[in-house]
Amino acid sequence: QLQLVESGGGLVQPGGSLRLSCATSGLVFDDYAIGWFRQAPGKEREGVSCFSGSSGRSYYADSGKGRFTIQTDNVKNTVYLLINSLEPEDTAVYYCAAEKRTDRCAGMGANEYHTWGQGTRVTVSS
Repeated sequence: QLQLVESGGGLVQPGGSLRLSCATSGLVFDDYAIGWFRQAPGKEREGVSCFSGSSGRSYYADSGKGRFTIQTDNVKNTVYLLINSLEPEDTAVYYCAAEKRTDRCAGMGANEYHTWGQGTRVTVSS
């Protein structure tokens, strides 16, 4: 079955770093777009980055530019989201999502993804 399993969240102090993992199974990695989203309490789900398996390119929303980085492990079919210089505003539940797509993934909204992970909670606090 198509499945996404997220991990890596937790409590971190401002200025710290985290690496979130999205392990995928049941899909051909190179045929999919993998998106990272976050949702803070009382706010809309926000796209922060995506990875296009067909092109190998990553894209970042304005909120993540300079601090967010995508890494991939093609053997494990895992997409990582590295977050540096964490701020309290980064506190949210982070989700990964997958959709079969060969076009550029930049600009894809949450409603364009139909398979989601369970989410991993990130809390940035001193």
